[in-house]
Amino acid sequence: MDNIRGKTIVITGAARGIGYATAKALLGRGARVVIGDRDVDVLESAVAGLSSLGSVSGHPLDVADRESFAAFLDKARADGGGHIDVLINNAGVMPVGPFLEQTAQAIRSSIEVNFYGVLTGCQLVLPEMVKRRSGHIINIASLAGMVAVPGQIVYAGTKFAVVGLSTAMADEFAPHGVKVTAVLPTFTNTELISGTSPSPAQKPVEPTDIAAAIVKVLDKPKTQVSVPGNGRIIAIVAQLLSDRGRRWLNKKMGNDTVFLNFDTTARRAYEDRAQHATGVVEHQD
Repeated sequence: MDNIRGKTIVITGAARGIGYATAKALLGRGARVVIGDRDVDVLESAVAGLSSLGSVSGHPLDVADRESFAAFLDKARADGGGHIDVLINNAGVMPVGPFLEQTAQAIRSSIEVNFYGVLTGCQLVLPEMVKRRSGHIINIASLAGMVAVPGQIVYAGTKFAVVGLSTAMADEFAPHGVKVTAVLPTFTNTELISGTSPSPAQKPVEPTDIAAAIVKVLDKPKTQVSVPGNGRIIAIVAQLLSDRGRRWLNKKMGNDTVFLNFDTTARRAYEDRAQHATGVVEHQD
């Protein structure tokens, strides 16, 4: 059975980056795709760019607002024949830098978007999936949800939470015919790493690589998948190291400073958006 063609697949935070690449890949496989984003102008531009590839629609969405998320999913159901086959919780933000310099707003935005937004999306689609005894939720986490590094304290905390909730949810809802997957990318070549200088050992993957992994896990479901594929194994090994060994490995790979020492000017635009990542941004004049 084809788990993609003809299915209604909903993607949050999909006007750019990983979400946009995933929408493109799924349209190429014949899915009916509904995307959501808080930036209305970018959202409309994304829908226009995808429209020639297949059946796609888009609606404003603030994942941190439960009412906004519920209204978005209702519109997605209307677009998709009354139900949702797959929800991809992709929306996320990544403020970085010294922990003691993180503002209360940055911390709140990270938790509300990265964790609460995922939790809300799951709660809102699970009842129909359980009733239908079919469905798939894919939560975009991060390898930072297994291996935390300096400069990513809040981000790592939210992603550890997403990995945990996804794994527990996968086991709780497997008897009900619902699949849950956590996708764990490494450094990804999007605005999230703007201004940083990853070392050769931290070679970023492309959004299309994440999209390909999502397509693959829809075809053959599993609870966790990392990008690159060996990233999860390396992360598991790293978790077994002593404190001294972990810090040695971080230094060897450049993980000890990459999110502490960066070009603040080059990163300023993204950080400003990440620290104020709740609420729908209406049309800009």
